[in-house]
Amino acid sequence: MVQNLLLDIWGLVTEMAPYLLLGFLLAGLMHEFIPRTVYANYLSKPNFKSTLLAALFGVPLPLCSCGVLPTAMGLRREGGSKGATISFLIATPQTGVDSIIATYSLMGLPFALIRPVVAFLTAIFGGTLVNIAESEDEIIVARKADATPDSKHYTLHSKLSNALNYGFVEMMADIGKWLIIGLIVAGMITTLVPDQWFEVFKDNSLLSILLVLAISIPMYICATGSIPIAVALMIKGLTPGAALVLLMAGPACNVASLLVIRKVMGLRTLLLYLTAIIGGAVAAGLGIDYLLPRAWFTEGLATQASCCADEHMEWFSIACAVVLILLLINAFFHHDECHCDCEEHCEKKSHSESEHHCCCCESK
Repeated sequence: MVQNLLLDIWGLVTEMAPYLLLGFLLAGLMHEFIPRTVYANYLSKPNFKSTLLAALFGVPLPLCSCGVLPTAMGLRREGGSKGATISFLIATPQTGVDSIIATYSLMGLPFALIRPVVAFLTAIFGGTLVNIAESEDEIIVARKADATPDSKHYTLHSKLSNALNYGFVEMMADIGKWLIIGLIVAGMITTLVPDQWFEVFKDNSLLSILLVLAISIPMYICATGSIPIAVALMIKGLTPGAALVLLMAGPACNVASLLVIRKVMGLRTLLLYLTAIIGGAVAAGLGIDYLLPRAWFTEGLATQASCCADEHMEWFSIACAVVLILLLINAFFHHDECHCDCEEHCEKKSHSESEHHCCCCESK
């Protein structure tokens, strides 16, 4: 039993490792070469344009549920409207360049394409709801940009070094634990949970989606860590639509995020946030199950698994898995450091909208 569990986990790691390494690399490059001020300069007005731009900024951004909270609260403090902030909060944790690549590695191209599209549309829907229901009493004036790392001059070598450090050290320290938990849970589901446990949900889209919602909303899991769990549930008989609901609701809804949104932007905004995520995820899940061919999603799993038959690719995947494990071990030695660009939020408690909202600074 234990041997089978370890083999299942190892199989998932070797399958995902090349794509995860590429995703972490792209995440570091985006973080270092795209100035942070870009994200705040166009999101101040409570209109559709700012909501749209926030969703566009958030979809490729490689931030997990933990990292997105201080980023979004900082965006709000810098002048972002409530609608734009909620749009950013919905789009960002659900997907990112790293999780899109990892989704393709385990679940195939259809899931990798549909996932960011659903996140984008759900974010626009949620931001628009907030803009309509929440009238901003005052326009928050963004602070004048001081001398920030964005305005300093670095050499190309130092930028590349910073990008590698962010992608393979800081970001791994942020989400590595949740990625490992996701892999272990997926292995346990595959090995230990009997198939008959899910017979009542098999091919029943609505029941499958309700089950996944009940599991995923209170649970903390990052966009990348949710992938192996979704695969394991599909293997056990849950529908592709239910798997998509886990990929959407799991990263975007967790107790920490809900508490922060309730405190900073109010109960009504929180309810609209939940309405957008749950409504968007359920609608997308039912649409996949009833409007699109099932083979698009089930054959993707088989295709990705069969690609490992190539001996050279198998050795390459094993080498990537070893590198990934070593990088994760190295990252865990840095887990006490603050990696979410929120040092300014930790310095003074007088800023009401940033107080206690940094997941890695709360204990300071």
